[in-house]
Amino acid sequence: MFNSLSDRLTATFKNLRGKGRLSEADVDATVREIRRALLEADVAVPVVREFTAVVKERALGAEVSEALNPGQQVVKIVNEELQNVLGGETRRINLAKTGPTVIMLAGLQGAGKTTLAGKLGKWLTDQGHKPVLVASDLQRPNAVTQLQVVGQRAGVPVFAPEPGATSEFDDPTGDPVKVARDGVDFARSKLYDVVIVDTAGRLGIDQALMNQARDIRDAVDPDEVLFVIDAMIGQDAVNTAKAFDEGVDFTGVVLSKLDGDARGGAALSVRAVTGKPIMFASTGEGVRDFEQFHPDRMASRILDMGDVLTLIEQAERQWDKTEAERMAKKFTDQEDFTFEDFLAQMQQLRKMGSMKKMLAMMPGAAGMREQLENFDEREIDRVEAIVRSMTPHERVAPKIINGSRRARIAKGSGVSVSEVNQLMERFAQAQKMMKRLAQGKGVPGMPGGIPGMGGAGGGAAKKGKSKKKSSRSGNPAKRAQENAALASGQKPAAPGSAFGAQGKDLDAESLNLPKGFEKFLGK
Repeated sequence: MFNSLSDRLTATFKNLRGKGRLSEADVDATVREIRRALLEADVAVPVVREFTAVVKERALGAEVSEALNPGQQVVKIVNEELQNVLGGETRRINLAKTGPTVIMLAGLQGAGKTTLAGKLGKWLTDQGHKPVLVASDLQRPNAVTQLQVVGQRAGVPVFAPEPGATSEFDDPTGDPVKVARDGVDFARSKLYDVVIVDTAGRLGIDQALMNQARDIRDAVDPDEVLFVIDAMIGQDAVNTAKAFDEGVDFTGVVLSKLDGDARGGAALSVRAVTGKPIMFASTGEGVRDFEQFHPDRMASRILDMGDVLTLIEQAERQWDKTEAERMAKKFTDQEDFTFEDFLAQMQQLRKMGSMKKMLAMMPGAAGMREQLENFDEREIDRVEAIVRSMTPHERVAPKIINGSRRARIAKGSGVSVSEVNQLMERFAQAQKMMKRLAQGKGVPGMPGGIPGMGGAGGGAAKKGKSKKKSSRSGNPAKRAQENAALASGQKPAAPGSAFGAQGKDLDAESLNLPKGFEKFLGK
């Protein structure tokens, strides 16, 4: 969503690197580029003016002029101001002290309210709540049916006493206000603690839409009124948000379709224009593609600093602790890493969602965006198919997989033998790497090992003393020869060198060796 804005800001900050001091001209040029980036991203003009004015004022102040690294200080200022534009702090749902918490969804038709109701219900279920969805959108054809399907996918019950319109030629039946009121009573009687009311929308703002939304609000007295807005709507998002704020006085904003390829400036404008916080964001089509909105983390994503905290939270929610403890014990005991372990780890990763989205949360992801776009998620399916085509014995003892077995595995998984060979080679490298790490030898090509672990490069010297191994021979005769060589100013022979001397110091011709034997002396 914010790719173009992120690229422009990142390129702008590159010009500040390495500068020991920023002149007023440098600051003006940087602010000018930031202004252009925000305007191109569809951010509302008043928001851009206020944002750049504050950034310029702070950049010309003492906090930058006295900083050890002025360039990084400017980035820090932009990051903080972006957080302020996006809301400053994370806003959480206000839960009712008694009775069910009522959440009303409002917005234009096509913004994604019905789908988002299911996602919000799933998210609340994962948080330990017991939600129910109420189908008060009786106007849009098959809206009730859609909510029932979404609720089934999310595992959330749906209260739908009225079928609503089944086609564009049918007149809406039932009273949406009564359905909403009865839904709250139903939730209270069945001990549901959260009620999510899905309301009707329009293709545009009109008085009938606002009257109905206002009537539903008055009937159910919601604890939260969430305005669902399409993040791809553009500049019109500001006018729509103002109209709904005046009409139903919503308490928070939910951004839908945040995974789209639009410029996304509307998301940066709504909070600044209405003063209402952004509370949630929909990031995909799946019921789990829904997350709480954190202004600080979103600002970090825009500035290509990554969002490691969200990544860690996803891992904590989806990762099997029992499996993690089993792998940790296996690692400590230096047992071989098998294809069974590999398959278990892949399944854990799949639970976390799209690999593209996870990698995009890493710092510096903008620099590998092309590789991420070309990454084929189905490659994971092919690898899993190869592993599942192996017998249980082959998975724990991959060394027995010969040519005929590889051909059988390739045929069973629908891939070529070369793909099986490539996986076997990568797996053998992974096995060696795991073994080296378990022994504390570290990663090949990197100095030292893992602190606190035994093994070469990683263990501490015994008794707190490090003894340097002597290169001098332990044989008395050889030691005497080495002492004589040192006394005469000659370099002693290296241990194990042929004929008691370094191969590079020998004259092959003087030794009268057979032709071609010089290669054994390093010649």
